[in-house]
Amino acid sequence: MIKSKIKNIIIDSLYYILGSVIYSIAIPMFISPAHISPGGFTGVALLFNYLFLLPSGLLIFLFNIPVFLIGYKKIGRIFILKTAVVTFLISLFLDISEKYIKAFTGDKILCAVFGGIFIGLGLGIVLLRGATTGGVDIIAKLINAKKPHVSIGRIILISDIIVVSLSVICYRDFSGALYSVITIYITSIVLDGVLYGGNKGKLIFVVSKMGEKISENILKTVNRGVTVLTGVGAYTGEDKKVLMCAVRRQEIAVFYSAVKSVDENAFIIVCDAGEIEGNGFKK
Repeated sequence: MIKSKIKNIIIDSLYYILGSVIYSIAIPMFISPAHISPGGFTGVALLFNYLFLLPSGLLIFLFNIPVFLIGYKKIGRIFILKTAVVTFLISLFLDISEKYIKAFTGDKILCAVFGGIFIGLGLGIVLLRGATTGGVDIIAKLINAKKPHVSIGRIILISDIIVVSLSVICYRDFSGALYSVITIYITSIVLDGVLYGGNKGKLIFVVSKMGEKISENILKTVNRGVTVLTGVGAYTGEDKKVLMCAVRRQEIAVFYSAVKSVDENAFIIVCDAGEIEGNGFKK
């Protein structure tokens, strides 16, 4: 058990470092020089950097502190701690990258495309190990928890639109907003490819003797409804609880973390769901 936890911590750390480095390289090399906004807290930090010459990485971490404090109580300790680690690494590597990484001076369309690829790849690697880069993702979860009819994706989209609009005012360059749309779109495509190959949704079954506790943790952490089915093991004859839950692609890593933190030996089956309709999904 202890060896397994140590192994997971080491693997998580390697993924977080690699993802953070890739993400951080994209900003000074492609995004910032072309006045492209990646949206979210990173986009806001770049605007402050442009206007006041403040370090972008430090700003990203400072912006996230109040979000972490709120999310720690509302979302879950482990998820927030992992996300805080990733945010710190990105902040650190970004400030280092801005000093030593040379800006790409080619066509802006190349900046938009490769900036999106690097950011999507970095985010995907981080999400594979149950963390995020914080910021708007956490805020969206908190809002969705109070207003389930407002989807997380919609909240993130609105925030990106606001940040990109502010970048137009700040940089006085409308074309930058168009390149930003390309970057954000490519980021989403690459992110989906890294995580789940672009499928629309997933149906997950969990078999465990600790079904009740897992259900509570899923409801608290992932904010998704859980259907409890009654099952009997064919070999053992033991009664077991089978949990069924439909989630979005980007929620799978958090779902895994919510299950494994309660029962490390839980049996998890993930199925493709081409289209999902209902509360929290398409209606």
